[in-house]
Amino acid sequence: MPDMLIKNGTVVDGTGAPAFAADVRIKDGLIAEVGRDLPSHGERIVDADGCYVAPGFIESHTHYDASMWWQPDLDPLPGYGATTMILGNCGFSMAPLHPSKQARDEVMGIFSFFEDIPIGPFQQNVPWDWTTWSEYRKSFENSVKVPLNYASYVGHIPLRLAAMGMDAWDRAATPEEIAKMAELLDDALAAGALGLSDNMHDHDGDNRPVPSLLACDAEFSALFDVMDRYPATCYQIIVDTFMRMNGPANLKRLENLLAGRKIRVQIAGGIPTLFFQAGILPEMQKTIDEMRAAGIDVWPGFAHVSPTSVLSITKSLIFAQSNDYVWHEVVLAESYEEKERLLRDPDWRARARESWDTQAWDHSPLKNPQELLLLDSENGTGPIGGTLKEFADSRGVHRSDAMADWILENGLLSTVHMAPFPKNEELTVALMRDPKTVGNISDAGAHLQMLCGGGENSLLLTKYVREEKAITIEEAVHIMTGKLAEHFFLHDRGVIAPGKRADITVFNLDEVTYHPFEKAWDVPDGKGGKTWRFTRKAAPMRLTLVNGEPTFENGAYTGAKPGQFLSPANDDAPVAIAAE
Repeated sequence: MPDMLIKNGTVVDGTGAPAFAADVRIKDGLIAEVGRDLPSHGERIVDADGCYVAPGFIESHTHYDASMWWQPDLDPLPGYGATTMILGNCGFSMAPLHPSKQARDEVMGIFSFFEDIPIGPFQQNVPWDWTTWSEYRKSFENSVKVPLNYASYVGHIPLRLAAMGMDAWDRAATPEEIAKMAELLDDALAAGALGLSDNMHDHDGDNRPVPSLLACDAEFSALFDVMDRYPATCYQIIVDTFMRMNGPANLKRLENLLAGRKIRVQIAGGIPTLFFQAGILPEMQKTIDEMRAAGIDVWPGFAHVSPTSVLSITKSLIFAQSNDYVWHEVVLAESYEEKERLLRDPDWRARARESWDTQAWDHSPLKNPQELLLLDSENGTGPIGGTLKEFADSRGVHRSDAMADWILENGLLSTVHMAPFPKNEELTVALMRDPKTVGNISDAGAHLQMLCGGGENSLLLTKYVREEKAITIEEAVHIMTGKLAEHFFLHDRGVIAPGKRADITVFNLDEVTYHPFEKAWDVPDGKGGKTWRFTRKAAPMRLTLVNGEPTFENGAYTGAKPGQFLSPANDDAPVAIAAE
């Protein structure tokens, strides 16, 4: 790759320090020099006049674990300045695996359901030629080349399945099975996993608690004993502040298990920011304060984007996660003929009305038709642009019947869009400024027919910096770079400083745009055809470099795939650079 000299830019170095005018010299994939008026040594010159030069952005919470096997361009991440992504979140990872086909198929099914991805690509595009996490890493590095660097947790859910087989869904583990889990976790951490991710939140499409919810204290203690031997790793956990609201109780349980250990803990959604979660907020804050007081290194995770979703009968977990398993029957139907039959069936419609009235969570979209937008019609019949409530009222029918009617009339590929949940912006900004929080959470690569997490980072630059001026450009960049590199023990990146990896993005703030998501028909359906996912047009950045190689330039993805598998603590501590 050619060496490069980025001239005339304003460096935002990722530490939160004030921006400063400087040139950046890149040599052999590393930042070689930062300073004013650097002379050319024959490198390629990039003129960054009018632009910020920042460390490449870290996508702190993605689920590209599976989809990158068949979508290795990671669209649209390079166009949004992303250079590193974190995989294996929420207790979900693709390794380790149980030797039985049934248990391996279960891992595919878990990903397919929870990440809203067709099962076919898992079966046809992934070799599944591993049992341990270390074997998975070798297979991945040999088979998949991508434009971003990547690091991954090992998930507690596949750990249980690998040690227990299908019994992982039904019972506590035996001492022998716990020992097997500890052995598998040790293999993963020794091979460079970020740490252990966990899930005390989810139920599947059959309303079964995920296997990690059945773990006893002895199981947790054994896994934490392994983590204690690897101090530069992190325990990531998602607790429920969204559905059953038992997050505080689970955090209290974890406090007792983690006290006295030197394990960094990331709690996904640890401080809930949505207004419907206000009732649980004080208890969550109090519990996290108590954990910190007990000496536990707690970093709450938060999203700067209010969650929104698309209700689709093609592939969606929204109905099941809303506690409505009648509409979920339509999602599970294998053919569009069967889906249409159900939507027209009077008996099914009666059950669906009852489910929406008595089973769905009160804050779910199913109970709030005024927040469901009829935006995406397959055939244009309409009405388009109004709400489900308006459509139901215009016909004098139940909201469930109205949605069935609208989908039947507009085509079975039509989707209904949920408006964002109202969010506490003051609390969100306070979390951005907390020195021990994990931001830039986007879920990119997951829920491909339900949302598009890719490009959510641009809102930090557009909404929060440029438009509302709620935070500074230095704060926004720090949230996405140096702060995250510190959290994940990825000490060779996240800062513009000599010796750091040349993961860099160059952008003109006035050009960065938060684009609406749109359908791309490029996902293999496992039947020889293609289905759709959501993506976005590029921000665009002027330039994105990964390990010194351009991945996005001149308004387009370059096709380069220089990404590498990262392990924590693989370099010395970050070196700060003084503002000039």
